[in-house]
Amino acid sequence: MSSRRSRSRPSSGSSRITDDQILDLVSKLQQLLPEIGNRRSDKVSAAKVLQDTCNCIRSLHREVDDLSERLSELLATTDTAQAAIIRNLLMQ
Repeated sequence: MSSRRSRSRPSSGSSRITDDQILDLVSKLQQLLPEIGNRRSDKVSAAKVLQDTCNCIRSLHREVDDLSERLSELLATTDTAQAAIIRNLLMQ
């Protein structure tokens, strides 16, 4: 039903993504996901792939935040010369 709806509705933008392109993008996302990326033989719904992608992105954001906090704490407890070296390495 949803594919029928998307075909009948004209696109407001100049370029329209096709159903095949959507399937290809969902397939590429599935390959990137650690939980379901290795299951090539099992069919996974596009909704599941998108939900897992969102969960993975949220998890990565939390990990980046945690690592940033740990780095800030490390820099705060390191002497000035070492902190400058670390900052320079991070900026490269």
